[in-house]
Amino acid sequence: MGLINFIKSQFIEVIEWVDDTENTMVYRFPVQGKEIKMGAKLTVRESQMAVFINEGKAADVFQPGLYTLSTENLPVITKLNSWPYGFNSPFKAEVYFVNTKQFTDQKWGTENPVMLRDAEFGMLRLRAYGIYSFRVTDPLSYLKQVSGTNGLSDTQSITGQLKRLIVSGLTDLLGELKIPALDLAQNYDEISGKAQQKLAPKFEEFGLSLASFYVENISLPQEVEAVLDKRTEMGLLGNLQQYAQFQAADSIKDAAKNPGGLAGAGVGLGAGAVMGSVFTQSLTQPPQQTGAAPGSPCPACGAQIPAGSKFCPGCGKPSSPPALKCVKCGASINANAKFCPECGAPQSSEVFCKNCGTKLTGGVKFCPQCGTKTGED
Repeated sequence: MGLINFIKSQFIEVIEWVDDTENTMVYRFPVQGKEIKMGAKLTVRESQMAVFINEGKAADVFQPGLYTLSTENLPVITKLNSWPYGFNSPFKAEVYFVNTKQFTDQKWGTENPVMLRDAEFGMLRLRAYGIYSFRVTDPLSYLKQVSGTNGLSDTQSITGQLKRLIVSGLTDLLGELKIPALDLAQNYDEISGKAQQKLAPKFEEFGLSLASFYVENISLPQEVEAVLDKRTEMGLLGNLQQYAQFQAADSIKDAAKNPGGLAGAGVGLGAGAVMGSVFTQSLTQPPQQTGAAPGSPCPACGAQIPAGSKFCPGCGKPSSPPALKCVKCGASINANAKFCPECGAPQSSEVFCKNCGTKLTGGVKFCPQCGTKTGED
């Protein structure tokens, strides 16, 4: 068995890697004794790069394609001499396949709330989360900084470090932008773009590129959200008086569901009576007026006369027309009245004698021209 295994180990290899996983980043091609024969075939597929390691040092990096391994296309090891015995000269070497595809839907989030200063609310504790994607752009840097000599590594070996890097950078960015807490939601795209620019150099230190970065949510503490909800309710209800009435009505509804009604909601019949009195006062008290009551227009100049004023502030004339006497009963009536409020007689501005047609003044009982009775008793 030892001889057969030795003979098999001397066959020229076909070096390749077909990835059937979603998160594998680096794969080391396994060969017996780490011996790769002169003339071995290396296949590098799309979304892959291969790093050839000889005697512990990087000899070359292969882009996608088909290669024949020999001293002619490996200039770093051209000084290797052929062995005088055995089959073709073996290289004591390794091949690391690095996955260069984009690793998407990587989640990030704040494990603990971050402290920020807000102009309106003061000190706030915020939580945030989102997704990002990255890819390997410098295989040598990634092998040196992260993967090392591991024969197999996946995204879990680096995402923990990346999440902490993201949270630190985003916290610093939010402090620099000074966006009010109430305006954060409408600036998610701007925050995401600036965060990607800020974090990209940090990713490059690991041989990675930050392909995309998205902020999905930045949430306020529950205490602040409760205050905002109350403020929204007050804005919808209009003023404090209406808000108190709404609260009282809501409390009556809840108290009525108790077994003892309103009395059962307090500490006895006396407490229930007091509660009912408070609710009644809140519901019956008229809403607070926010301005002076409107007046009426001046009959002379049309200017607005405040309620209760006896003279027009624009022209100085009386706010109401002077009173006249009824043409029939002599009662005092308004100059603009068409009928007497006492006797109901129509008030015409022009009255004429039935006999001679002389124009009569209001209130006369006999015509001054012919002495005919006017018919006004």
